Amino acid sequence: MDFALTQEQQQIVDAIEKVCAPFDADYWHARDDDGEFPEAFYRALADAGWLGIAMPEEFGGAGLGITEAALMMHTISATGAGLSGASAVHMNIFGLHPVVVYGTQEQKARMLPPLIAGKDKACFGVTEPNTGLNTLKLKTRAVRGTDSEGDHYLVHGQKVFISTAQEASKILLLARTKPVEECKGTEGLSLFYTDFDRSKIEVHEIPKMGRKCVDTNQLFIDGLRIPVEDRIGEEGRGFEYILHGMNPERILIACEAIGLGRAALSRAAKYAGEREVFNRPIGKNQGIQHPLAERWIELEAAFLLAMKAAWLYDQHKPCGAEANAAKYFGAEAGFRACETAIFTHGGMGYAKEFHVERYMRESWIPRLAPVSPQLILCFIAEKVLGLPKSY
Repeated sequence: MDFALTQEQQQIVDAIEKVCAPFDADYWHARDDDGEFPEAFYRALADAGWLGIAMPEEFGGAGLGITEAALMMHTISATGAGLSGASAVHMNIFGLHPVVVYGTQEQKARMLPPLIAGKDKACFGVTEPNTGLNTLKLKTRAVRGTDSEGDHYLVHGQKVFISTAQEASKILLLARTKPVEECKGTEGLSLFYTDFDRSKIEVHEIPKMGRKCVDTNQLFIDGLRIPVEDRIGEEGRGFEYILHGMNPERILIACEAIGLGRAALSRAAKYAGEREVFNRPIGKNQGIQHPLAERWIELEAAFLLAMKAAWLYDQHKPCGAEANAAKYFGAEAGFRACETAIFTHGGMGYAKEFHVERYMRESWIPRLAPVSPQLILCFIAEKVLGLPKSY
């Protein structure tokens, strides 16, 4: 068993820290205030070639594994960029994994290089208002037809909680190509990667409590035309294809949450060492020390769990339980670290100038998405412990 990063992995961490260095706490404070997409940060990572870290080399990527991608996302978040910085590039890192695995050579050559270069921004269109996590009951319809311009699908429906739709030029869309009442098991849903045609997609931004600079939206799709050549894989097998990307996403989200917790813990420890009350630093008091030490232990344990899940995935071994557990525990550890950081700062923790209140608001994201903690516990109970399915 070797718990050390390889030389190449450590070089990745060092390089990402260098790219992130100009984007300090004041930069992210400003983006939280004005709500502008962090374009300069996004561009810096794209220009340095990091958006394709887990994409094939033949299409401009680095050809590395989810382990390296997870280290990258952990590092971005831990520098203080938090979930704002990580979410700005999250879709680029894992989102087109179904294209990498199931796309044709023509599709890969057409779709991957612009995303890797940062020329295209993509959003992920799965969740719907009335189905939530019950993905097999999605209602957005894609009806196939033919006209003078060739074979195509016409799409009508709604999507919700769609990140970066204000910025996106492309959408990875899951839509129903067979009526749900005619479907068995996971069939009937198809996956598309196509242009984000704003004349056919109405975008309504959802105001929210955190991560203001990375937008979240509801989409109303009315007559979106998708060429057949933009369908990924076979018709009706889209749900299978997106499942392939779920474990990597859970691993990346876990590492983003852990990195956020580390950023909060670092600020809290620094404040505890400097803040004096009754002629002594508050960090000398065990009532301050012990919660911070507990948070470090939790974050370290969560990181090891996430790295195990990433290693299993890269070794092509089953990792569903570990990936879900990493997402659950990483999100909880990150949240607790952010909470403790505010307690350590006392009343100043509530003030924006100390930044930890922003971390606290962002720490809710990995707890809630992309899957609820309750469903993860159901998964572990059923798949690992052999208990009967509860839903």
